[in-house]
Amino acid sequence: MTLLVEKRNSEVSLRPRFTINLQENSEELLQRFTNEFKKEDCVFLGNIVDSHIFISVSKKDEHFWSPQLHLEIIEETENTSLLKGLFGPKPQVWTFFMFIHFVIGISFLGFSVLLYTRISLNKSIVFPLTMVLVLPFVWTILYFLGKIGKDTGKKQMKKLHDFMLDVINI
Repeated sequence: MTLLVEKRNSEVSLRPRFTINLQENSEELLQRFTNEFKKEDCVFLGNIVDSHIFISVSKKDEHFWSPQLHLEIIEETENTSLLKGLFGPKPQVWTFFMFIHFVIGISFLGFSVLLYTRISLNKSIVFPLTMVLVLPFVWTILYFLGKIGKDTGKKQMKKLHDFMLDVINI
């Protein structure tokens, strides 16, 4: 077993990242993950594309906030490699959240322009002013929903991380 040094970025992040320097060839590591996913008692679903590994929670344990672990193994030398990991929601959930953020941002800009126009024309500003005040509040709620979702999936994140460590330390 080799000594692993794991570098993590801030715990504030919605999508935590980490990096591990490994004293092994990237092909050997990819083969280990392939072998592990083929075992019948493997409790995680895995997909390997080139040097990218996607590890998900099994379908029976999956819920809306279930995380996914994306690993990238970068070969540095013949005998060393760099493993970069990224925890995040399933791509569908992430895309949905980004779409909602985009809609809120564009709506805020649109209602800001409408508010300015209504002020310039001395028309009623109640509706655009209400929207300009409410949309940042909605965006804040959305941010905290993401944080709650991350907290809901923390146990599964820990299991994914432990599984990854078990595989790279065999």
